[in-house]
Amino acid sequence: MKKIGFLSFGHWTPSPQSQARSAIDVLLQSIDLAVAAEELGADGAYFRVHHFARQLASPFPLLAAVGAKTSRIEIGTAVIDMRYENPFYMVEDASSADLIAGGRLQLGISRGSPEQVIDGWRHFGYQPAEGRTDADMGRQHAEVFLELLKGEGFARPSPRPMFPNPPGLLRLEPFSEGLRERIWWGSGSDATAIWAAKMGMNLQSSTLKDDETGEPFHVQQARQIRAYRAAWKDAGHAHPPRVSVSRSIFALVNDMDRAYFGGQEDADHVGMLDATTRAIFGRSYAAEPDVLIEQLRRDEAIAESDTLLLTVPNQLGVTYNVHVIEAILTYVAPALGWR
Repeated sequence: MKKIGFLSFGHWTPSPQSQARSAIDVLLQSIDLAVAAEELGADGAYFRVHHFARQLASPFPLLAAVGAKTSRIEIGTAVIDMRYENPFYMVEDASSADLIAGGRLQLGISRGSPEQVIDGWRHFGYQPAEGRTDADMGRQHAEVFLELLKGEGFARPSPRPMFPNPPGLLRLEPFSEGLRERIWWGSGSDATAIWAAKMGMNLQSSTLKDDETGEPFHVQQARQIRAYRAAWKDAGHAHPPRVSVSRSIFALVNDMDRAYFGGQEDADHVGMLDATTRAIFGRSYAAEPDVLIEQLRRDEAIAESDTLLLTVPNQLGVTYNVHVIEAILTYVAPALGWR
């Protein structure tokens, strides 16, 4: 069995060819798609966070709205760039959204990815400490966030408070029980996956990672997942971990599917993520259901994961994306034993 959800990057563009031409369109359509996915029986509605781009950015109002409109589906991010985040304020936002959703948040966080602007986190008021990198800063913000989510008191109460205080040191409020165990780390390397395991975070691995061995993407990603699980076991955490991978997967079941995705190239791509990092980008899958099933059966990383996030083309609109999700749930997932 495997949990299956969707992942939306929330793109919009003022183009006649797009069904999402503004931020209003993307936000409202994201809510509608989550509601429809829940009705189909999908397990998760996840959203990407990018700053300085025509994409979804501030996740918590959207997560709270989806939580209020649904009752069962997991609601998450993949991922929030922690270089931009105030961990204290984020705890309040995340806990509030989780309580609205009845404890269904699955928050993916990370040290960040290539950006639209140079050092965008500086515009948010952050910069690395002396001798540290922006990646170090993102991980440090994450560590503070995780500590605060434990709900332990740390702040000295005022002797003349506006309202009566409970005894002892005060914690941030509201507090959402169990959210700490539903934090995921978006990892692009074996080393950061092992670090995430030691920190007690679930693992999110996308279609992009450091090219560490020159092997096919899914083989490297499967190795990353196995290294993560081994590190989790060594750390001795009390609860079992979860692992998600994301994929662009399209079952070609009608002429519209074939027109949109029938000509997609089915190969990994290798390139430079920045001046020093060689990265490998995983292939997309688009084929008739019987062919697609056999292709996915050979994907080692999907087999290693317990959660699959389907990257959806949100600019094609809610109706078409419901069709994309339904086609996977109907024609593909049962044949692979995922449902």
